[in-house]
Amino acid sequence: MRIIFLGGTETVTGSKYLVETKSTRLLVDCGLFQGYKWLRKRNWQPLPLGIDNVDAVVLTHAHLDHSGFVPVLYKHGYRGPVFTHQATVDLCSILWPDSGKIQEEDAKYLAKHKKSRHEHPEALYDLATAEQALKLLKPVTFGKAIRVGDLQVTFNPVGHILGAASIVVEGDGKRVGFSGDIGRFNDILMYPPEPIHDLDVLLMESTYGNKLHADTDPFEALAEVVNTTVSRGGVLLIPSFAVGRAQVLQHILVTLMDQKRIPRMPVFLDSPMAINVSDIYREHHALHQLNAEQCSRSAQLVQYTHSVDDSKAIGSQTGPHIIIAGSGMATGGRILHHFKHWLGDHRTTVLFSGHQAGGTRGAKMLQGVPSIKVHGDWLPVKAEVRALDGLSGHADYQELERWLALCKLAPSTRVQLVHGEPEALETLRDRLNEHTSLNVDVPDYMSILEV
Repeated sequence: MRIIFLGGTETVTGSKYLVETKSTRLLVDCGLFQGYKWLRKRNWQPLPLGIDNVDAVVLTHAHLDHSGFVPVLYKHGYRGPVFTHQATVDLCSILWPDSGKIQEEDAKYLAKHKKSRHEHPEALYDLATAEQALKLLKPVTFGKAIRVGDLQVTFNPVGHILGAASIVVEGDGKRVGFSGDIGRFNDILMYPPEPIHDLDVLLMESTYGNKLHADTDPFEALAEVVNTTVSRGGVLLIPSFAVGRAQVLQHILVTLMDQKRIPRMPVFLDSPMAINVSDIYREHHALHQLNAEQCSRSAQLVQYTHSVDDSKAIGSQTGPHIIIAGSGMATGGRILHHFKHWLGDHRTTVLFSGHQAGGTRGAKMLQGVPSIKVHGDWLPVKAEVRALDGLSGHADYQELERWLALCKLAPSTRVQLVHGEPEALETLRDRLNEHTSLNVDVPDYMSILEV
């Protein structure tokens, strides 16, 4: 057995790992590259594998940096199965079409206003392709092994978001683990991540390999941001990931209003995708810590804006209010239109509530840039830009070490650190080499590991 690292190496995007035996080829995760332009260019490069020879794809979870390249495979002719948990199937049914639609609309906008260097801007894939690709999805359950050629594959719950899994692949007498994105042990929404055991090789994510999450109460921290913004008569804009983050933000805001820790005010969830995801979280409430009543309470107090007209109507709202809208790194979505309306107002607060990949608008705004480019125009950033800690769905380095210790791996196990920026990878490698007897290394892009 061998593993070819096709993405998710020395970066937090584009996760793709090809597992090969003499008779079987399995792709573990199939994510989009995001962030820096030099990374995004990889999405357009010739496919680094012969898709006709791939027997199956398995997905750890629905986030686009792990699943969003599947429509590209479909566009190039792949028609094999894509195995993943049922909740991930449901989420991909929302995320992929939305991704295709955004790409399609952005290409049309750039072409219409001639704001692209390309004469005919194209989408990586469109809505129709994304919808067709959904037919490849095949649901599996946690703990029940499936066969792909001469490989056995098992999915295990790992927290993070709804349906997220670590994956164990067995073949040629070897066991290889893929951590996926590891959740937190004290997550507001998700249950703690479960360990995986008896591995010869482990590919472990390292998103926060050099960071500790702040030991702060996110309820208290968000209340302070809201009350500060309200005191100056401003609007609170929260760019949000549609899956997990939008749901927990709604829960916290509704709880704070019910507890009278913040004033009751209009709260808009301006993201059809996040609205649909919220419905899926209600359907799968057994997989997370909020019960059906708590999920319904959010829907009662938060105003859902489904249509474009509903979204535009928010612009006429007066007085303090809160807008939660995609995308979480401000790379696209309706939040950009609210930026056009509110970024130039010093009373506004923009609150980022999750990891901002290098090169994204979110990362640049947190670095304090005086202006950002939106749809070809430069917007001055006069709003206060802040970050809310404590809501990350990724384990920090202490939690990564805690999860790894629970796996009880033999000293001979080789640990390959993936899905992290270079500094995070190097820091975590040094820590694990110092504090464990495991063989820890960082693979290169397109490198090959013989298991």
